[in-house]
Amino acid sequence: MRRVPALILVVLALAAGVGIGLFAGRAVMGPPSSSAVAQSDASPSASLPTDAASLAPSGGASAAPTDTPAPTPTPAPTPVLVPDPLDGVPVAPGVASRHVVAVMIDDLWAARPQSGLSAASQVWQAPAEGGIPRYMALFSEGDPPSVGPIRSSRLYFIAWAAEWNAVYAHVGGSPQALSLLNSSQGRGSVVWNADEFIYGPAYMWRIKTRFAPHNVYTDGAHLLSLVKAVHAPASVDYTAHWQFAPDPSPAQLPVGGSITVPYPQNTISYTYQQSTNSYLRTVSVEGKEYDVGPATKVRIAPKNVVVIYMHFGPLNDGSHKNRLEAQFTGSGQALVFSNGGVVKATWKKASMTAPTLLYGPDGQPVTLTIGQTFVQVVPVGTVVTYKLGTVPAAAASPSPADGASSAAPGAASPSPSSQGAVGDWRLVF
Repeated sequence: MRRVPALILVVLALAAGVGIGLFAGRAVMGPPSSSAVAQSDASPSASLPTDAASLAPSGGASAAPTDTPAPTPTPAPTPVLVPDPLDGVPVAPGVASRHVVAVMIDDLWAARPQSGLSAASQVWQAPAEGGIPRYMALFSEGDPPSVGPIRSSRLYFIAWAAEWNAVYAHVGGSPQALSLLNSSQGRGSVVWNADEFIYGPAYMWRIKTRFAPHNVYTDGAHLLSLVKAVHAPASVDYTAHWQFAPDPSPAQLPVGGSITVPYPQNTISYTYQQSTNSYLRTVSVEGKEYDVGPATKVRIAPKNVVVIYMHFGPLNDGSHKNRLEAQFTGSGQALVFSNGGVVKATWKKASMTAPTLLYGPDGQPVTLTIGQTFVQVVPVGTVVTYKLGTVPAAAASPSPADGASSAAPGAASPSPSSQGAVGDWRLVF
């Protein structure tokens, strides 16, 4: 009987020990956290992070979402431009180094109106035979859609093309010219011979809307291809022969003015236009001269007109065609028209391949206006007339800040001292 109370005591002691252990365990673990309570009350889906905010550290405030900044666009590089060596027009370096191509162009009445003259950097016109002048167009940056009609070569035109070691496009020529072109001089030492009898019709072709021999044409793309065909270098590091300056303000330019250059079978006239600072060209019979190569015909209006006086004489080649030869080396008188003004200048050319240089009365190079130049070569004794426009009274000579050519010695600047005269001025050299 004594064992029963003892057993009861053991059971009570064990129960008390278990209770004390449970109480101590709860004291060590502590109360359930609020986050655990919140999580236990939430739905299963809410327990999964769905955005960047839910991934923020639990100990601090959630950061507000921010937009990723867009990358700063890289600015387009400014195109690098350099002056074209023939006319000073700003062009890409690859264009400025193009091999110059010279093209002989007909000027008989049946050849007018011509194509391509407005796109040439320089155009030279001189007597050929029978009182009929002829053109040579020098192409640098221009890409004309049509050029022609192409005609035969003459030695003095070759001498002007040789100043650029040009690819020289023509259809035959005088015996004097062909003798040079068919020698080593025509294979790069003077010019690069591009005769239609060799390179046509792949690069020069005959059209059906005009009759021979006034129907040989080409275009800018084929002229570029012709450079490769004659094995001339595609790129040349040219040095400009003339110096150029930008247009001055129209308010500083004269109003009116004209030039008349006579040839036996074609009289050339220019009318100065103040608004464009250019010389609108007119030819006898046809009147206003247009380039009919582009889809919309273009009025021919160069920025500069240069008149060169040169000795011409008969070329006694036995052909009885009254061909001429010219004294293209040496020096002589010239008139340089630019910005509505005129400079009485001197031209000099030291050799067959040397450049034709232009100097003012002070012995300094004449400055031309950036853009196309027409060179009118006439025999000594030709009467060239011109009338200068009137400079507005309030206008001053262009300042160097305007980039006007008046700042350069010998420039054809529209200064009151060189203009404002009304009436015909005649020069005979």
